[in-house]
Amino acid sequence: MSVMVHGKNVGQSLRRMVENDPVFRTVAYFSMEIGINPQIPTYSGGLGVLAGDILKSAADLGVPMVGITLLYKKGYFTQTFSPEGWQQEQEAVWEPNQFMQLLPNEVSVEIEGRNVKIRAWVHDLIGQGGYPLPIYFLDTDCEGNSTEDRHFTWYLYGGDQRYRLIQELILGVGGLRMLRDLGYDNARTYHLNEGHAGFLTLEMLREMGYDDFDKVRENVIFTTHTPVAAGHDHFPYDLVDRVMTPVFGSTLRRMLGPNGVSMTELGIRYSRYVNAVSVKHAEVSRRMFNSSKVDAVTNGVHSTTWTCPGMARLFDKYIPGWRNDPTRLTQALLLPDEAVWKAHQAAKMKLLAKVLEDTGQELSPDVLTIGFARRAATYKRADLILSDVRKLVDACGGRVQFIFAGKAHPHDEGGKMVIQRLIQASREMRSVLPMVYLEGYDMDLSAILTAGVDLWLNNPRRPREASGTSGMKCTHNGVMNFSVLDGWWIEGWVEGVTGWSIGPEPAEADLIEYDEMEDAIDLYAKLKEKIIPTYYDRRGEWISMMKRTIALNASYFNTHRVVKDYCEKGYGVVFRGM
Repeated sequence: MSVMVHGKNVGQSLRRMVENDPVFRTVAYFSMEIGINPQIPTYSGGLGVLAGDILKSAADLGVPMVGITLLYKKGYFTQTFSPEGWQQEQEAVWEPNQFMQLLPNEVSVEIEGRNVKIRAWVHDLIGQGGYPLPIYFLDTDCEGNSTEDRHFTWYLYGGDQRYRLIQELILGVGGLRMLRDLGYDNARTYHLNEGHAGFLTLEMLREMGYDDFDKVRENVIFTTHTPVAAGHDHFPYDLVDRVMTPVFGSTLRRMLGPNGVSMTELGIRYSRYVNAVSVKHAEVSRRMFNSSKVDAVTNGVHSTTWTCPGMARLFDKYIPGWRNDPTRLTQALLLPDEAVWKAHQAAKMKLLAKVLEDTGQELSPDVLTIGFARRAATYKRADLILSDVRKLVDACGGRVQFIFAGKAHPHDEGGKMVIQRLIQASREMRSVLPMVYLEGYDMDLSAILTAGVDLWLNNPRRPREASGTSGMKCTHNGVMNFSVLDGWWIEGWVEGVTGWSIGPEPAEADLIEYDEMEDAIDLYAKLKEKIIPTYYDRRGEWISMMKRTIALNASYFNTHRVVKDYCEKGYGVVFRGM
C-alpha cells in the first residue's frame, strides 16, 4: 500500500532518492556542449542539441547516466544582422541560478603552474516516468580564482587555441575529479561525445599510476561527429607544455607519440568502443583514421521535444504510447489525411506569423514553403540554390518561398559571407521569389521551422555531413526531406516516399572535390518536375508522403533508439524501459 505525503507517493520519492545516488550511476556522458532548452545557452548547434536529446531519452528510459559539460556564463552568442546583411554577435548572458543549483563541491586543476578552482552546478532532467538524470555544469567563475581564470568557462568556442585547450583540460580532467568528489566512483563507462573531453583518459591514467592503459580502454567509449578537419582539435606540444603539468605532457607523448596531441586520436586509441554517427560516416571515418574499429550508431532526436503540439495531440489520439516508444509511429500510415493536413497547417501559420513578426515580410500559407536552417558553414552550401538564379526563378518563381536561418561561427568569415549573400539575394528577388533569413537561430526557432515548413532542404558537400539531425526533427512533424545523399539521409531516403534526393547516389569515402553544379542542376529539375507538381496538383499523394515520413523515418531516427543502441553496443547496461 502506498503512503501519500503532501500529495507525493513516498515509495516513488524513495525510489528517486536511491536512483539519484551516485553509487547507482554507471554511465558518465561528457560533452563540450549540451543543449536542453534555449534558456540555457550552453550549446552552439547540432552537437549540443544531440547531447541534450540523448540525455532526455536516457532519463525517459531510466538509464543510470549522468551528464558533464561546462557552464558558459556568456553562452555561445546571440545573432543579429547589420543593414548590409553582415552577422553581428553579442554575448548571451543568462542567470544559472534560475535553472540549476550550485553545489558546495570544489576541485582544482593545475593550469599554467597555478591551481584553478572548479565548482559545479546541477540541473536534473526528469524523465517521463519520473526518473531523474543529473547534468553537472563546471564553472571556474568562483572566488579565489584570478580574473582570467574565472573567464575560462565564460564562452563556448569563443577563444583561441590556448583557451580551447584549457577548457578541454577543465572538462576532461576537472570533470572526472568533480565526479569523484560527488561520489561517482562506480561508473563503468565514460562516454566521450567528441574528442573535447579526451583528457579524461589522462586523469584516469593518473589515478592508476600512469601505467594501466588497457584499464582506461575498458572504461571509455568515444563518438566522433565530423569528417571535417576543423572539427578535430590538435594541440602542439609547446602549447601543451605551457598549459599542462610536466607529467601530463610526458604522459601524452607516451600515449600519442611526438607529433602533437590529436584529441580524436586520443579518443580512438583509448576507447573500448568507437562509433561514428551514421553508416556512411563510419565508412568515411574508417578511411580517415585508418581504423577498422569505428562502428556506426546513427543519430536521432528526442521525439517529444521536437514534435509540434498539434501533431503531438494527433499522435496522442491515434498512436497512444508513442512518447514512451517512438517505434509506434510506424502506425502513422493510419492517421486521417485531413487531420494530418490541419495539424501541419497550424504549425505553418505559427511559422509565418514568426516571419511576419521578425521581418515584416508576409508569406502566403498557400505557397510551398521550403526551409533551410543549420550552422552556416561553407561546406553546408546554404547558397547552392543561387548557383544559377535564372534556373531557380524558372523552377520556383511564384510557386515557392524560402526560409533560411543559422549562425556562422564568429571566426568563420566564409560562413558569414554565405549568410550575407542569401540576405542580399532575398532583397533583390523579393518580387519574384520570396526569401527570408531569420536571425537568432536557437532551439525555439528550430522547433518552429522544422514543424512549419512544407519541405526541408539540405545540400552539403558529400561526404562531409556526418549525420545531420534537423531533418529528423522534420520527420516527426510530417515534413519531407529534399537532401543530398549523405549522412543519415542515405538510410532514411526512399525516393518519392519519404522525400527526394539531390544529385547522384553516394560513392565517396574520401573528402574529394566534385562538380557541384551536378547537385544544383538536379535540385532545380526535381523542384520543377516532381516536388512542385506534387504539392499543388496531387495533394493526396503529398499527405501520403507526410504519413510515410513519420512512419518510416521518425519511428527510427529518434534518441530512444540511439540510447538503446549505446546500451547494447557500448555501455553494457540494461535500461529500465517504461
